[in-house]
Amino acid sequence: MTDQGGRARRRGQGELEAQVLAALRRAAEPVTAGWVRERIGGPLAYTTVVTILSRLHAKQSVTRERSGRSFVWAPAADEAGLAALRMRRVLDGEPDRGAVLASFLTTLSPDDERLLRTLLWAAGQGAGA
Repeated sequence: MTDQGGRARRRGQGELEAQVLAALRRAAEPVTAGWVRERIGGPLAYTTVVTILSRLHAKQSVTRERSGRSFVWAPAADEAGLAALRMRRVLDGEPDRGAVLASFLTTLSPDDERLLRTLLWAAGQGAGA
């Protein structure tokens, strides 16, 4: 990646996290930080990849398993599961969950509201409610 002057453009942390997660989703099995670094490409230090993986692990977005002296990494969930995890973290960080949920509901399209009602009804049926 370069800017208009031909210099290497610095990636933001969120962009790098997204690239790391995308690389992990393409993997058929848990992979090393070196494997992730190769797939992302560019002049990215191995230690930077390990730092991003560690931050994603702290956010519960990836899992890690000891493999020899290092770790192999995998996404904790598919894209929908990771989005749900981010939504839950936002909700958990707010003191008035009811207000946040009520505000969220007012932003839904009619189709999304119907879908949410259907999903909540189905979840209630599965729980024996």
